[in-house]
Amino acid sequence: MSDFDVDLFVIGAGSGGVRAARIAGGHGARVMIAEDDRIGGTCVIRGCVPKKLLVYASRYADDFDDAARFGWNVGDTSFEWERLRDNVEAEVTRLSGLYRKGLNGAKAEIVETRATVAGPNAVKLATGETVTAKYILVATGGHPTMEPPIPGGELSIVSNDVFHLPRLPQKLIVVGGGYIALEFASVFARLGSAVTVVHRRDNVLRGFDEDLRVRLRDGLVHAGIDLKLERTIERIVQLPDGRRRAHLSDGETLDADAILVATGRKPNTAGLGLEEAGVALDKVGAVKVDAFSQSSMPSIYAVGDVTNRVNLTPVAIREGHAVADTLFSGRSWSADHETIPTAVFTTPEIGTVGMTEEQARDLGHPLKIFEASYRPMRATISGRDERIYQKLVVDSFSDRVLGAHMLGHDAAEIIQSLAIAVKMGATKRDFDATMALHPSAAEEFVTMRTPTRS
Repeated sequence: MSDFDVDLFVIGAGSGGVRAARIAGGHGARVMIAEDDRIGGTCVIRGCVPKKLLVYASRYADDFDDAARFGWNVGDTSFEWERLRDNVEAEVTRLSGLYRKGLNGAKAEIVETRATVAGPNAVKLATGETVTAKYILVATGGHPTMEPPIPGGELSIVSNDVFHLPRLPQKLIVVGGGYIALEFASVFARLGSAVTVVHRRDNVLRGFDEDLRVRLRDGLVHAGIDLKLERTIERIVQLPDGRRRAHLSDGETLDADAILVATGRKPNTAGLGLEEAGVALDKVGAVKVDAFSQSSMPSIYAVGDVTNRVNLTPVAIREGHAVADTLFSGRSWSADHETIPTAVFTTPEIGTVGMTEEQARDLGHPLKIFEASYRPMRATISGRDERIYQKLVVDSFSDRVLGAHMLGHDAAEIIQSLAIAVKMGATKRDFDATMALHPSAAEEFVTMRTPTRS
């Protein structure tokens, strides 16, 4: 019998923590997992899942418009925010229950209270109980921040609050130019809100391929979003009617029913007792870990957004799985953080995997760039003014496809499949030798023959 109460204590029942607990339990480990909020974490409760449901809802606006040209008599339509909000909440509750069921199936003991690290092998519960553990896994995720602080910022909301808005804002100001800001801006613009985006840089989506950034910016403007770039909000005040007034850095004022600040996130490490237990944190408060997610204290591991490596749900899941296998299966492996596909669920949608053109050039790769830009087949009947853009970044010496990027319908679905080829090191010749699936947007990735530039 072990000298410890449990083999693994997981702090945080989000995607990474739940996966680690389930896998460790499957290996026969005694597992306890603590969560002081709802089981499921950011992705299930207040992130990817409910956000994607809002995205689906917003796109019906275009579908209703397009249907008439395809022969459908749709009639008058209207939207009820309250019904969508409540239905999304019901689905979130259902998924949280499934996460709980999975933990129970793995015989992991769930403790629904706050837990803090009390030492290299000890966790203290808010109930006063101390639990000893051979290993501790920190999977507490992150939280949205208002940085830099805005005077009057308490009058604004963050992404967590969006899913609980009492009513659809007639006018919405979104602060930020990252994917979270732009996704919500895109959603609410299509649901009927007048949306203004205020961003301090000269373009949106820093870090993405430049051609995608430019085309998405234009697509958002085309959707009716008012982009105010190279500006910041200096202060926010409340008007007598309850609305908010934003004072911009150029002297302009904007009034809105709500102001969403989506300028960044920080790891949830404050008050966890990590530094006192000998765990090193970086300058933003993230847990410093090695390739195997082990912290500076050998018995303490960390996965997911709390490490601030690649803050994506599938990454946290893979990291948690790797830790559980490494500790309890006898097979040691680590999550690979290279060539991770990702999507931005704006409308138009972005899917991307591998290097951007700018990254490849900075690394010294001689390049051939292949591009396709065209009107999608659906738009030829609907009459909608939209285009699809696809791009391959190819090393001209090795012929290897270094990156694949797409903007348009189903970009995320298409790029997920392409990610397999890019991860395996497929060459442009491999793409060329693949038979096209016609008619589809995806086929353009295997029919681009002539580089647009080298």
